[in-house]
Amino acid sequence: MTQSVETDVVIIGAGPVGLFAVFELGLLDLECHLIDILDRPGGQCAELYPEKPIYDIPAWPVISGQDLTDRLMEQIKPFNPQFHFNRMVTALRKLDDGRFEVETDEDEVLRAKVVVVAAGGGSFQPKRPPIPGIEAFEGHSVFYAVRRMEEFRDHDLLIVGGGDSALDWTLNLHPIANSVTLVHRRPQFRAADDSVNKMFALRDEGALRFEVGQVSALSGEDGQLRSATLKGPESEFEVECTRLLPFFGLTMKLGPIADWGLNLHENLITVDTEKFETSEAGIFAIGDINWYPGKLKLILSGFHEAALMAQAARRIVRPDERVVFQYTTSSTSLQKKLGVK
Repeated sequence: MTQSVETDVVIIGAGPVGLFAVFELGLLDLECHLIDILDRPGGQCAELYPEKPIYDIPAWPVISGQDLTDRLMEQIKPFNPQFHFNRMVTALRKLDDGRFEVETDEDEVLRAKVVVVAAGGGSFQPKRPPIPGIEAFEGHSVFYAVRRMEEFRDHDLLIVGGGDSALDWTLNLHPIANSVTLVHRRPQFRAADDSVNKMFALRDEGALRFEVGQVSALSGEDGQLRSATLKGPESEFEVECTRLLPFFGLTMKLGPIADWGLNLHENLITVDTEKFETSEAGIFAIGDINWYPGKLKLILSGFHEAALMAQAARRIVRPDERVVFQYTTSSTSLQKKLGVK
């Protein structure tokens, strides 16, 4: 049976930028429903690096991806947003009355005057390394992201990759792991020099192991790893491991978004810089999914885009009502909405 929802704004994507959009829209009395393919809020921050520090959020010298998500969820709580997790948008069409109809793969239909695409880079998935039989270990002892560091405590870790993620988790997990072996196909890395220098210093101290090579085979049973075969420059050898973390990058796909008829620039949605509206009036794109001259893929840039988008969305949803710009520091009506005493 089809479920039908009527709301002011549908936000596609519940990452940090989508969540902050709820706050900006809520201040303007606009109701929001959010749709996300993941099973929880936070987007890539929560999925890929929940415990990895972020250093460029204003007023937070350092904050983890999960903490940022938690604080955004706390900030938008007064506006009671409704979430539709584990959903993919399968269709988007404009109705005769000017509203948009959004369908999901869970037989849901949401109707709203405004649609905001805040889907990051689209749907994303880690690249699976070409190791025979790796599928049998995925989710049990092979993981493509670190959601909780404690799950790796006292394990023998094999980390594969040469980018920032591989180096960061090598450095962050070695204090709690029983052992850490980092493998890369060459001794040069695509990671921050400081991280590479720290890794080599720890190797020289004997705190971790670094090998040049590639994983060619896995050994274990019932999803549990015992060891991996590494193919080095001169020979093959075994490395004991109970957890494997391969960091081979992400595959980004726009998915159904590519079929919505919006103007694209290199697989990103083009927008103006006044309202961050797409080529279709009433559909906005904010965060990493959009493109405009000078675009910076930063969370703080997405926050700015969300604020301007909300002002334009209010004029679409309530065209006959005058929008009076107010500051949360001085407006008693805004403070009342936020529950500030």
